[in-house]
Amino acid sequence: AGHHSMNDRINGQMTSMKRILVLISGSGSNLQAILDGCAGGKIAGQVVGVISNKADAYGLVRAREAGVATAILAQQQFASREEYDAALLALMADYQPDLVVLAGFMRILSADLVRHFAGRMINIHPSLLPKYQGLHTHQRAIEAGDDEHGASVHFVTEELDGGPVILQARVPIFEGDSADEVAARVQVQEHSIYPLVVQWFCEGRLQMREGSAFLDGKQLGLAGYASE
Repeated sequence: AGHHSMNDRINGQMTSMKRILVLISGSGSNLQAILDGCAGGKIAGQVVGVISNKADAYGLVRAREAGVATAILAQQQFASREEYDAALLALMADYQPDLVVLAGFMRILSADLVRHFAGRMINIHPSLLPKYQGLHTHQRAIEAGDDEHGASVHFVTEELDGGPVILQARVPIFEGDSADEVAARVQVQEHSIYPLVVQWFCEGRLQMREGSAFLDGKQLGLAGYASE
């Protein structure tokens, strides 16, 4: 009987593994952090696919090395943004993801696609949102004279970089820092907070309700989860 119950437990675990789909455009270092988290048993999920809009994205190599299915969907194949997004949505749906992770995916997604995956799609943005939505965040933080900067993991909504924040990491900006130095410091933090948020989601602890993020049933503040 002991043997039987162990099998049940293992089977139960397998069925509850969440299906994670990752969208990339570039090197995929956050993808790697998530792949490592899954491989090390820190994330109760499995990356079932990686989609890139760039054929030469190094993240595709990372995915293949981890034995993960990949797909490339390049803009050039489509006459319009609407057609691209319709094809992307169909491709994403094929993977039947529980969670969609945007990891350096450099396209603005259509409202239809975002609505389809509402509450199941997260992004990481290299700033302490709501500061510095959009591009060139590190340079903008330096030019503003900020003494801290960071990264924010948030649910994706129709407002670009505007969905509810789940977790932030802060890093100092030192006098004389270049944008590259700040970016490198932020990226180290990204690789720890993104897998953690993915794990929260896979464990069923994290939800989006009425445009707010909830962890363990508690509504998170504007800066997301903040441990004192």
